[in-house]
Amino acid sequence: MRSLTEVIKDAEERKIAIGHFNISNLEQLKAVADVVKKMNVPVIIGVSKGEREFIGVDQVVALVESFRNGEIEMYLNADHTHSIEKVREAAEAGFNAILFDGGKLPLDENIKQTLEAIRVAKSVAPDILIEGELGYIGGGSEILEKLPEDAAISSESFTKPEDAEKFVKETGVDLLAPAVGNIHGMLAHPNPPAGGEGGFEFIPNPRLDIPRIRAIKEAVRIPLVLHGGSGISDEDFISAIDAGISIIHISTELRAAWRGGVERELKENKNEVAPYKVMADVVNEMEEVIEKKLRLFNKIQI
Repeated sequence: MRSLTEVIKDAEERKIAIGHFNISNLEQLKAVADVVKKMNVPVIIGVSKGEREFIGVDQVVALVESFRNGEIEMYLNADHTHSIEKVREAAEAGFNAILFDGGKLPLDENIKQTLEAIRVAKSVAPDILIEGELGYIGGGSEILEKLPEDAAISSESFTKPEDAEKFVKETGVDLLAPAVGNIHGMLAHPNPPAGGEGGFEFIPNPRLDIPRIRAIKEAVRIPLVLHGGSGISDEDFISAIDAGISIIHISTELRAAWRGGVERELKENKNEVAPYKVMADVVNEMEEVIEKKLRLFNKIQI
């Protein structure tokens, strides 16, 4: 199996993006693995601090390895890691990558803490990839009633190319996640249409600043990661990939598919108590979301 570095380099050269899907249970992981086996494309599994605590750090490593089984290119990222202790934990457990998230910190403090995260992680696992975050895009993958007030949601607060260049030069990070109009979460429709059959109604997330992505890529010359992919238009995804994005995170959309599927199954089968029977169609629903995104990111025609 290729290293994650090799997979990302290939994506950059081919002007495609690797799908990154956050999971917090077995059903979500199974859905991703099923689609990857079908499509034969690489994918990254993300687990945030909360998701790692729920599943177990060693347990999620073992689960991903069991699904990978030497056959599919599935890699593991310790998403949104805020402490050096958790950086060391993920590196020792065998993660392929770690996002050290100093996005809310002032630039110089972000550089200082990211440098320490890199030192600790690579002392444990020299080949591990470290991602830095520059700019705050909201705190969680959830359904939003409004845009987060403290997130970078205007061109004035987006990541500046000169700051990105300074950050990358002084830290030596392998990957960079900028704020370019993306936000964590999806915006709920304020007045959803009547007559729906469950699930959620959303409005599109803000448009991405594509020229900003291109300028940052030219300034840093390392792979860029787009967080907060749920709710972004297909058009913006393709433009962002062409401008320099190599990895795209999807979480809220997968969570919404899971919840909508569970609610529907329990409503239609009120007396069912066998989890595997309830979850079978839920997994199928999540697989539809995953396959659609992977086809788009890999520019594969349906």
